Amino acid sequence: MSNNNQTASAGFTHEKVETSNFLMIVLILLVIAIGGLTEIVPLFFQKSTTEAVTGVKPYSALQLMGRDVYIREGCYNCHSQMIRPFRAETLRYGHYSVAGEFVYDHPFQWGSKRTGPDLQRVGGKYSDEWHRIHLNNPRDVVPESNMPAYPWLEKNAIDPADVAPRMKALRTVGVPYTDEQIAGSAAEVKGKTEIDALVAYLQVMGRALK
Repeated sequence: MSNNNQTASAGFTHEKVETSNFLMIVLILLVIAIGGLTEIVPLFFQKSTTEAVTGVKPYSALQLMGRDVYIREGCYNCHSQMIRPFRAETLRYGHYSVAGEFVYDHPFQWGSKRTGPDLQRVGGKYSDEWHRIHLNNPRDVVPESNMPAYPWLEKNAIDPADVAPRMKALRTVGVPYTDEQIAGSAAEVKGKTEIDALVAYLQVMGRALK
């Protein structure tokens, strides 16, 4: 008798859930939330994803402004910065990316869109002059390139007053900029153009991981 009552009760509960759209939605969202938290929360306490790898430092003032130019011009629409751990990728681009390389990136520039090559290990691969020519007119160094030219970067000057507020904002989310670095940021970018800054950013990409 008891077993019959339990079976009837279970059947009623199951029927109630399946026939109530609202209850079904709430329970689905609850299951997804619990599953998501179970997957995501432990990553915040895993050192390999929260601590910088040896050699990774916060961007200098000039590199930081170059990164802003990179984002403003939409370079991430054609270039990823995430080398996957596959032989075909590591042979072409170098060591696969690791989470500790990006702890100071806000936002990080991962992604999968590759109209152009991945740039995670581009730092040091070419000279500063090569990058300047390439940015001014890509066809001068890569005749088959379909990358647009960015001639205005040579003419646009970096505003020294823009740097300190950016560094202060990044410090609030964990980037360890010192007061001295912030105070000296304006002097570091004084007289520099956007192409100077962008080249400085490109040249530091992926060089910390040996």
